[in-house]
Amino acid sequence: MLLRSPALDERAGAPIWLKLENLQVTGSFKARGAFNALLTMDAAQRKRGVVAYSTGNHGQAVAWASRCLGVPATIVMPVDAPENKVDKALRHGAKVVRYDRLRESREEIGMRLMAESGASLLPPGDHPDVLAAQGTLALEALQDLPAEARDTLGLFAMPCGGGGMAAGCSLVLRKLAPNARIVAVEPSEYDDTVRSLASGKRESNRAGATTLCDALQAATPAELPYAINRRSLSAAVSVTDAEVSAAIRFALEELRVVVEPGGAVALAALLAGHLSADGRDAIIVLSGGNIDLPLLRQITLN
Repeated sequence: MLLRSPALDERAGAPIWLKLENLQVTGSFKARGAFNALLTMDAAQRKRGVVAYSTGNHGQAVAWASRCLGVPATIVMPVDAPENKVDKALRHGAKVVRYDRLRESREEIGMRLMAESGASLLPPGDHPDVLAAQGTLALEALQDLPAEARDTLGLFAMPCGGGGMAAGCSLVLRKLAPNARIVAVEPSEYDDTVRSLASGKRESNRAGATTLCDALQAATPAELPYAINRRSLSAAVSVTDAEVSAAIRFALEELRVVVEPGGAVALAALLAGHLSADGRDAIIVLSGGNIDLPLLRQITLN
């Protein structure tokens, strides 16, 4: 589903098409990769279950997909993950294990849980079946564009955490829309992809960095996505929390849609002038809408 807004077109000086992944079944694009990865497992693997680590949206998606397919699921989530995301994973029947992201390793916890149960690991982006399914987001967006807009598409911009969505989408776009600029957008305190593209190697974010964008708090670009993104992305840019908050307010007031901070970064980059459509058609991904109501209230009142 794509959305157009006269107010946004006027701000951008170009036709802007919004891909509304915030309206997905679990409130984010993560449902695509989680369901596909479980579908590719055989019956024995599904019976043993899955372990996933997540700041929230991937965990919800794995919990939902696991409930649909009858697969036991354990989700490793940080103690500072938004409670609405934790609650939704629990409501889908998953077991949730909490950890301190400053003192513990989610990867080590995941490996221990796998060893104890024989479950399979389902990471948020560093998995070929997850990555491939995230690319269907771009495929759908291109199919939904009018033919004349598809032929002149100049920009495709999306949020970026570990880089799985960016990698999956860029594989589709390089094939079907080779003239479009493909841009990943990150929070300024978690700009590891921005720095990694500049240095030519995977960079890490500083310990203790904070951002409103809980969904994009990856420590470093995931290995498989980065191997694709360093060749396929045109650029990566970052936005501040203040710019993200302004984008959330714009989405609510002008578009009548609710977007979470991590889902709003590409829109924030466009509104703040970090991205330009150069007068051509552009697709901007709103990747999630799972925002805590107290945070939404705080953002809209400021």
